[in-house]
Amino acid sequence: MANSIKINRRKLLFGTALLTAAIPAVQAAAAASTKLAETAPDLSGKSILITGCSSGFGRLGAEHYARLGAKVFATMRNVPRPEAAELEAVAKRNNLDITVLELDVLSDDSVKRAVASAQAAAGGAIDVLINNAGVGITGPVEVQDAEATQLAFDTNVFGPQRVWQAVLPAMRAAKSGQIFNVSSQLGRLVVPSAGHYSATKFALEAMSEQLAYELVPHGVDVTVIQPGGYPTKIWVNRNRYNEELKARLSDDLRDGYPQLIAQMGQEDGTGRNTDPMDIPEAIAEIIAMPAGERPLRRAVHPRRIPQEAINKVMTDTQLAWLGNSGYGPWVKAVLG
Repeated sequence: MANSIKINRRKLLFGTALLTAAIPAVQAAAAASTKLAETAPDLSGKSILITGCSSGFGRLGAEHYARLGAKVFATMRNVPRPEAAELEAVAKRNNLDITVLELDVLSDDSVKRAVASAQAAAGGAIDVLINNAGVGITGPVEVQDAEATQLAFDTNVFGPQRVWQAVLPAMRAAKSGQIFNVSSQLGRLVVPSAGHYSATKFALEAMSEQLAYELVPHGVDVTVIQPGGYPTKIWVNRNRYNEELKARLSDDLRDGYPQLIAQMGQEDGTGRNTDPMDIPEAIAEIIAMPAGERPLRRAVHPRRIPQEAINKVMTDTQLAWLGNSGYGPWVKAVLG
């Protein structure tokens, strides 16, 4: 039963058609999730806003946190869309407190509208923000043109910033809150031909750590989630962006990196057998921790977390450098 549930959870990530075809199995997964909730963290009373809920970690997380009692604001762009209707149907069928809102992390106005709606419905500050939306565009650094570069940074770096800037005033006023920024193993490590993906995630890691220190006096925690490779729809989306980029390349660039360019757009994620539910489960566990005791970073993968060595060196270095400075209390509060 457990194995069949995991397979069908993976199907949740690849769109409404697969979901419709797998309704009986999804219902079985729902029953298993209900049983799981007996031992899982209790998130009752928590309001959670998530970006990028049309698929992947965001889609799975929206349902998972709601099953654990949270009031969930599941956001995605281009609403109405089939994925929004499907999630609303799941919420109605299972009596889950999930509200789908339109939010495009590329738009200041869209972010502000969605956050204002969520805060009004929550009756005040959002308790938890999960910055999950992201894109991946691969290929050699030289071939990343302005259009690809801007999309990558605007989505993966400026997008989270737009959203936390919208939620933080109310969090600071409430002297409580939690922000999760979904990074990657490649926010600490570098792989050739990963395009600007690592660059954006390195930037997100740095901004998150700085934000965590600065929010200590305001009682708001920040956690960076560092997933390894999981079978989510990000691979399918990445291939689309890669094909668009390849179509814009000059012959000179194509000839300069023939092997690396040939690899662009060749993986759809289906060859990976890890369970994407690892991410929502890790986030739920951290949400339930006492304020001030939540980790700055959590590496998540059943087999490969090579970035942990870098996380430890970084922590030790920060503490040695700033632990006894005027920033020491903030740094120690975050890094312990």
